[in-house]
Amino acid sequence: MKVCIHRGTRQIGGTCVEIETSGSRIIVDLGLPLDAVETDLALVPQISGLREDDPSLLAIILSHGHRDHWGLVPKVRPGIPIVMGRAAERIMRAAANFMPDAFAPNAWRYLESGKPLRIGPFAITPHLVDHSGFDAYALEIEADGRRLFYSGDLRAHGQKSKLFELMLKKPPRNIDVMLMEGSSLGRLDDSEQFPTEEALKRLFMERFQTTPGIVLVACSAQNIDRIVTIYRAAKKTDRTLIVDAYAAEVLKATGYDSIPKPAGDWPNIAVFIPQWQRIQLVKKNIAPIVDSYRGFRVWPEQLAEHAPHSVMLFRAWMLGDLERAGALTGARVIWSQWEGYLTEGSGAQLKISCESRGIPFEIIHTSGHASVRDLKRLAAAVNPRALVPIHTFEAERFPALFDNVVPRQDGQWWEV
Repeated sequence: MKVCIHRGTRQIGGTCVEIETSGSRIIVDLGLPLDAVETDLALVPQISGLREDDPSLLAIILSHGHRDHWGLVPKVRPGIPIVMGRAAERIMRAAANFMPDAFAPNAWRYLESGKPLRIGPFAITPHLVDHSGFDAYALEIEADGRRLFYSGDLRAHGQKSKLFELMLKKPPRNIDVMLMEGSSLGRLDDSEQFPTEEALKRLFMERFQTTPGIVLVACSAQNIDRIVTIYRAAKKTDRTLIVDAYAAEVLKATGYDSIPKPAGDWPNIAVFIPQWQRIQLVKKNIAPIVDSYRGFRVWPEQLAEHAPHSVMLFRAWMLGDLERAGALTGARVIWSQWEGYLTEGSGAQLKISCESRGIPFEIIHTSGHASVRDLKRLAAAVNPRALVPIHTFEAERFPALFDNVVPRQDGQWWEV
């Protein structure tokens, strides 16, 4: 088995790994770099079969639905088989109706946790992991008697933290090479831990109880763990979580009865459709989807009345709707995503807009990635013969933290 990390040994995002054996190849993730302005064709790695037909390329396997792991797939030739989680596919397809540069995949086969999948000479066993991206997997890949374990993106402090502990108790065995993410290196001291989603819930509850008006939470509609945290905090404090059509469709697309959504008998959840979104739904001929929210709708003229008892999943462009509705009296904005998005663009503008209106603005967030301490636990449990850093800006720090580290370079082929 031969491996090449085309992108990812020295950066977070844009991950792409090619694996070859017996003349057959698979690609694991094909992401858009975080610093890329747009999905430029020039960013696509020079891999045979991505632009032209090459039958030796058997499939692209997507570990989860974050853009830095799939963002360049729309730029490759159509017809390459895609393998991914079923729920991740549904969420991406639901999101495509609302996002200007989204991708609606049609998977060839699906990843199912613990169920081996054979693609040519490759035996692939997915492991569902705890991550801020829903339906995310680590991958155990075997070929030619050699075994590789790709951690994908994972953590131990989310809603599904039990999955991480289970992996420590029953780790993949006899791993020759482990590709392990290191996103937290440089973001967190080695001895520190990220807050848990449960700790965030308590913080949200405190803010919901002490804010006289509506609480606006700016977070990704695809961070299902965070929405569950916010919903539970809202319910505990007798507030209603208000989502827009985009978030409502994503929540329904999870396909899980345990996920709150504007359907059935779910309490403390409602749907508000901002003006710009209403226009877009009509333009795209998908306006009828709002019919499914009958009984859950909050209308513009009701926002001010509902504000003191509501939490809204919010994006910066919605501020005008709330202002026109007179629903910002006593409001608070909570930023619940990566702090780096506040340095420029819409995040920076939102912070300025809140300051000019006298709206309190604060950050309540936790990472989608494992702390250094938890990465140490994972590496010790798997105990690979070689550990290769990936999805990190701090690869040079790995040898001081983990055993059997073998750094690699982008574009370097090596044998497992």
